[in-house]
Amino acid sequence: MTTETILVLGGSFAGLSAAHYALKHVLPSVPKSEGKTYTVTLVNPSPDFYWRVAGPRACVDKDLLPSSKYLYPIAPAFSSYPKGQFTFILGTATAVDTAAKTATISTTEGSVQTIPYKALIIATGTSTPAPMFSARATKEELTAALSSFQKALPSAKSVIIAGGGPVGVETAGEIAEFLNGTPGFFSSKPAHPKAVVTIISGDGKLLPILRPAISKQAEKFLHRLGAEVIYSTRVTGTTVEADGKTTVALSDGKTMTADIYVDATGVRPNTSYLPSTLLNEKGYVLCNSSTLRVDAAGPLVYVIGDAGSYTRGGVMDCYDAVPVALTNLKKDLSPNAASLPDRTYKQNTVEQQIVPVGRGKGVGAVLGWKVPSWFVWAIKGRDYMCSMAPDLVSGKKWAKEVAWKPQPTVQAKAGSQGGK
Repeated sequence: MTTETILVLGGSFAGLSAAHYALKHVLPSVPKSEGKTYTVTLVNPSPDFYWRVAGPRACVDKDLLPSSKYLYPIAPAFSSYPKGQFTFILGTATAVDTAAKTATISTTEGSVQTIPYKALIIATGTSTPAPMFSARATKEELTAALSSFQKALPSAKSVIIAGGGPVGVETAGEIAEFLNGTPGFFSSKPAHPKAVVTIISGDGKLLPILRPAISKQAEKFLHRLGAEVIYSTRVTGTTVEADGKTTVALSDGKTMTADIYVDATGVRPNTSYLPSTLLNEKGYVLCNSSTLRVDAAGPLVYVIGDAGSYTRGGVMDCYDAVPVALTNLKKDLSPNAASLPDRTYKQNTVEQQIVPVGRGKGVGAVLGWKVPSWFVWAIKGRDYMCSMAPDLVSGKKWAKEVAWKPQPTVQAKAGSQGGK
């Protein structure tokens, strides 16, 4: 009996989901008569899963959101599977040879492993400049970054946040409310603000995915907490001064200085280990945007999550993609693959995003419909959806195979639908 490896690179939302889905719904489907068995190997630089959605509140105060709500060990979550079916490697992919079908892994212990794979799932996602928003930080790195930030925050008189996307807006709201409090019933601003909180937005409005009216509502909620917004301006450089403050250079030639600076300007794909022929000009993995196969890498290679060119990003979009890629993996491993239909992915381009602004307000849209502030609080603002984390980590979220109805095949070019 030959044993071959389904290799999953990355252990955040996409990687954990792919590993559980493969173990639950792909491995059991492989015909035993073929003389092959498959195992799943998951590679991640941290032993823990970080529910990074919680970052904007977690960075403010450990009492508002304890780490037990957003940090979970990965290995124990796979202990229920049959022995020999799953391997967890603490390390980082440094190279992939698509011709030899191998991946080179640098482990956290300092060794280098070369892992042959039958199938490869690329799920290494993206990183942010600030470690408190990044899934690749280890528990120790994350805890140190959060602790340092939490110690400095109470005495801050000025805070600059670069980036007008959801993380920037959420972080500004959490910090402003923590430092300044909330306005009284008949007031539009806090009575005794302690700090000036400023968002630097490179766009002409906040929250680019949402309509202007919703973005303006977010600005109003920020003003209520003592936060201001500077539009159509980018941060071009930063300098940490001798007194610990940060001087921020702006695209309009001006400078600002703050006690605390937060870089929430966006994400960078974690794909430097891949051949350049697999990447687009921004570093995202080119794929067939219908099947999520990375055709240029050869057969049985797929991409899921924010590292892929097919998606505009986000956890919900990642969840939509997991059943597509894994169903196609199951098909491709079948001896009858040629007669089976592909499962196809279609990007959800409907206006959909919910953004808390402080602990009691928020803005957003779901399925194209503007939602009220109380709805945002109920769904996300209470705990940044941390209650959903245990089911993801344990695999309970994927306990049932996601049903689908085969559709006529639509040819799609690599990275052609939406995405990046």
